[in-house]
Amino acid sequence: MPAAKRPITIDDLWSLKRLSTGSLSPDGQWTCSVVTSYDMKKNESTSQLWLLSTDGKTQRQLTRGKKDGDPQWSPDGKAIAFVSKRGEGKDADAAGQVYLISPDGGEARRVAQVATGVSALRWFPDSKRLAFVSWVWPELKTQEQQEKKLKEDKDDKVQATVLENNHYRYWDHWFPRGRKPHIHVVDIGKNGDGGKVRDLFAGTAFHLPPQEPDATLFDISPDGKELAFTFDFNPDPREFSFTDIVAMDLKSGKTSTLTTRDKSLARFAFEGPRYSPDGKTIAFIGCDFTKQHNEQHRAWLLDRKAKKPTPWSATWDRGVNGPLQWAASSDAVYFVAEHGVTQPIWRLAVDAKKPTEVLRGPGEGGTAGDLRISANGKTLVYARSSVLHPPTLLACNADGSSERTIEKFNAKLMAGLLIGDAKSVEVKGFDGDAIQMWVVSPPGYKADTKKKWPLMQVIHGGPHTCGNDTWHWRWNMQMFAASGYVTCAVNYHGSSGFGQKFLSSINGDWGRREMADVEAGTDYMLATGTIDPKRMVATGGSYGGYMVAYMNGNLPAKRYQAYVCHAGCYDWVSMMGSDGYFWFGHELGAFHWDDEARVMKQSPHHYAQNFNTPTLVIHGELDYRVPYYQGLAYYNTLRARAIPSRLVFFPDENHWILKPQNSKLWYAEFTGWCDRYTSGKANSKVK
Repeated sequence: MPAAKRPITIDDLWSLKRLSTGSLSPDGQWTCSVVTSYDMKKNESTSQLWLLSTDGKTQRQLTRGKKDGDPQWSPDGKAIAFVSKRGEGKDADAAGQVYLISPDGGEARRVAQVATGVSALRWFPDSKRLAFVSWVWPELKTQEQQEKKLKEDKDDKVQATVLENNHYRYWDHWFPRGRKPHIHVVDIGKNGDGGKVRDLFAGTAFHLPPQEPDATLFDISPDGKELAFTFDFNPDPREFSFTDIVAMDLKSGKTSTLTTRDKSLARFAFEGPRYSPDGKTIAFIGCDFTKQHNEQHRAWLLDRKAKKPTPWSATWDRGVNGPLQWAASSDAVYFVAEHGVTQPIWRLAVDAKKPTEVLRGPGEGGTAGDLRISANGKTLVYARSSVLHPPTLLACNADGSSERTIEKFNAKLMAGLLIGDAKSVEVKGFDGDAIQMWVVSPPGYKADTKKKWPLMQVIHGGPHTCGNDTWHWRWNMQMFAASGYVTCAVNYHGSSGFGQKFLSSINGDWGRREMADVEAGTDYMLATGTIDPKRMVATGGSYGGYMVAYMNGNLPAKRYQAYVCHAGCYDWVSMMGSDGYFWFGHELGAFHWDDEARVMKQSPHHYAQNFNTPTLVIHGELDYRVPYYQGLAYYNTLRARAIPSRLVFFPDENHWILKPQNSKLWYAEFTGWCDRYTSGKANSKVK
């Protein structure tokens, strides 16, 4: 008899492989995927390349390095380029470098030695050159000068940063001192040997946007003669980076701005250029900040002869996620986009204004991502997850037919796990508006149960994101349900996927509507008769953390027995230390010096005198989005008010908890705190 299924554990969560689509072979018969495995004991990860046949019949390991990533299949199909750090001793790579390997296997060869490191690979159509990104000192002209300067910078006894820029750090790192992300080209010899490395932006003011300078921000024309890239001509942008698409003639180095602007386009941002296979058109993403700061992204088109950008999906009330993937016939693009809680694959024809849905998953539809299309246009490969399962790699025909799973990495482990049912329900939220809520059942829970169950509200971050039908590695609904909680997640006002009006409904007035929506979800569950009103907790991270702090000051005592606040915004005045500080004047409707009363009304710290509920505060010291002192201020306030509270502080984590052993502690502290106040043993210790 087969073994009985069991609830998921933290060790199971970190035993699951994490997969990327990678890069397709030109004929669409294979994809080279990155498979990442974690070792809980060693507290580290290993990423290696695997070849997966798109018919689902074969999976074969290609590399055995420790950190292999960003595979890119050459257009002629003969080689796969990837980024890795290899070697030992004096030959060890200090930073990621470009390597080549044959799809048939064998030893990988390093193409070039770039002291400042390599990322964001992209082949030229002739398979004789590779483009990549490296952070360099723009005033230096040679690789030797870059290497010398890098050593001097590392050896400098003074590591202070002196600047007069609006933006100087991002997420969890400071921008490298004096360096900019430039696009480079390296020649590839007949035998895969590396040749000369050339900085395409040397001697110019050009560089990619520094926040996330990846390969989605540039493209190479089908004839290999032109580079299109994303650039902001403002050397020191403020809250909005009004980026343009710029074209560079690769022979002469001459450039031209493709997204020519009149007054109506003055506050637009354009990014992510993609040449059509016939070379006549460039598709890209545009965002209109004229309307509001959180306008949805749209698809745009540019006829290369007319040289005039035209809106493409402007009448479709959903946001378009890049990068756009051209059909081989150049008559349409494919992409993924949220539609409610699902994220299907869409096709947008050149002569259409709205896309048609190609494919969604079973049940609520799942969340598709990491989409690729083969050069011959016949095969789509993508990852899809749901609340019920982690990302799985699949393939289908371009019309969405013949979908098949192309890997089995997690199948055996998942088959032995007892996964809780996930139900999508509709509740009446703020002002009677329809609000979606997830309900994930713990083992043994049934709608007609006579037992009273504890309830956990999990409030998503953003706020302009969505609690999709997806598998979340850090806030895993199945993990919470396996701990015995009926686990709920409300897509409150301001969430994405439900149209622009809903997305922008909280602008300048944060907290009220979202709290009413969460409360409506809790009331909905209480009305089922299955929930114990004396065993309810509310949890959240980032904006969700803000919400539980706001609720602590605005809801009556004992509504929830405990809160968990992870990386939560606590004080909107001191949040000016965030890397996103410019945005808050738009999100809150004002900066505090312009309208203090308005900002205070939306700030949890303003309600400190009303705090009444035991709270676990969690924060990472490397969090630059919600700086760690936000968590300390909240915790210290709770202690000063003699409210039961506990602090979990990670000196080596950012906004997210990413290391296996830290994650194990995070889940233990999280559920342990909730258990303490729902078990009837308020003085028990967290295990």
